[in-house]
Amino acid sequence: MEANIAYYCLHKIHKWPHEFLSLDRYERAFVIAAVQLKLEHDKKEADKAKAGKYR
Repeated sequence: MEANIAYYCLHKIHKWPHEFLSLDRYERAFVIAAVQLKLEHDKKEADKAKAGKYR
């Protein structure tokens, strides 16, 4: 799981994985939760756009 978040940080936030991995566990937990919320939001928006496309 942390490797996936580190990958996301590299490509979307432009932070090196070692910067993410060097955070203490509470900061890492916050980043993980924030990324999960962002991904859920993006998925909902994509689903809305896809549904609107077929109307």
